[in-house]
Amino acid sequence: MTDRVLILGGRGRIGSNVMQDLIAHTQAQITITGRHRASETEFSPQVQPQVQFLTLDLADRDGLRDAIASHNLVIHCAGPFLYRDASVLKTCIEMGVNYLDVSDNRAFIQKAFPYHEAAAAAGVTAIINTGVFPGISNSMVRQAVEQLDQPETIHLSYGVAGSGGAGVTVMRTTFLGLTEPFEAWIDNQWHQVKPYSDRETVHFPQPYGKVGVYWFDVPETVTLVNSFPVKTVITKFGSIPDIYNHLTWITAHLFPADWLRKPENIEYLSQISYRMTQFSDRISGIGIAIRAQVTGYKENQPVTVVSTLVHENTAAAAGAGTGSIAQFILAGQLSKPGIWSVEQALTTELFEPAMQHRNIQIHLQTNPLT
Repeated sequence: MTDRVLILGGRGRIGSNVMQDLIAHTQAQITITGRHRASETEFSPQVQPQVQFLTLDLADRDGLRDAIASHNLVIHCAGPFLYRDASVLKTCIEMGVNYLDVSDNRAFIQKAFPYHEAAAAAGVTAIINTGVFPGISNSMVRQAVEQLDQPETIHLSYGVAGSGGAGVTVMRTTFLGLTEPFEAWIDNQWHQVKPYSDRETVHFPQPYGKVGVYWFDVPETVTLVNSFPVKTVITKFGSIPDIYNHLTWITAHLFPADWLRKPENIEYLSQISYRMTQFSDRISGIGIAIRAQVTGYKENQPVTVVSTLVHENTAAAAGAGTGSIAQFILAGQLSKPGIWSVEQALTTELFEPAMQHRNIQIHLQTNPLT
């Protein structure tokens, strides 16, 4: 039977890159959805023989249910996920259809995880937070943790050049992440942290080098604590060029919180920022750098393990992260009923060759702590 994959929000930057990865690495028939009708040529059989388009609004519950029922894997790419409930996931569980998403929000995962037992009972493999960060970043942490006998501290740093090629939705997610303090796991306790605070300089591989990064609330801040017995999880993000960091810091610290919480103001900031990056992308590029540092003990000696990644296109890397997991599910290589974060579901043995096949180079280095 031919595999059929439904990509919700598949016309966006992330969704379209997931589609391209599936076309390159699977034989699946792919249905792309969007709220507005596509042109006759956009998804024509002559241009994209594996792809068809379906006009669908997620608020149309009957239409959504019918669409899910006719596929054996759903990939939810319709963000921002702060505004999404778990209705798509719930429907997939009811219909017995496997599920992935590219969610990147703590509030969303708190809505998703309560369905774990229902998914397990239905035999549905549901993996959330796939993509690049979260997604590939989670697997890089697992890769590093497995080098140690006793991990103690995880320090994740991200640097994104310009827009990252990911469109205005990512801008919305960034500004939404500035509106409230969040809890981070530090020294075996949850502490409140203000977003875009505590700047530090991280050394990424070339071409990025030194980049300023700041506390930022991402799902890994929570899921890595649940996945690994560590004392501290630090998640920091920075923009390239550095001028964007200073503008974001001003937004987070000097704008009135009530003003920043209003959706119309988030939209205004997002549109302005996106227009700025359309210019600066020509200079900075749209790539991503990830540095996952895990410290702990191996053979009773303190060591640090550092896993690094650099990719020229952030959105394409996100497509590879989600597409590779979809490939494994379709091929029957990944079956884990329940709801899981990436590091809980995807083994390093599957992760490493998947990245190699997609020309995503990840470098792992272990050094003694002195």
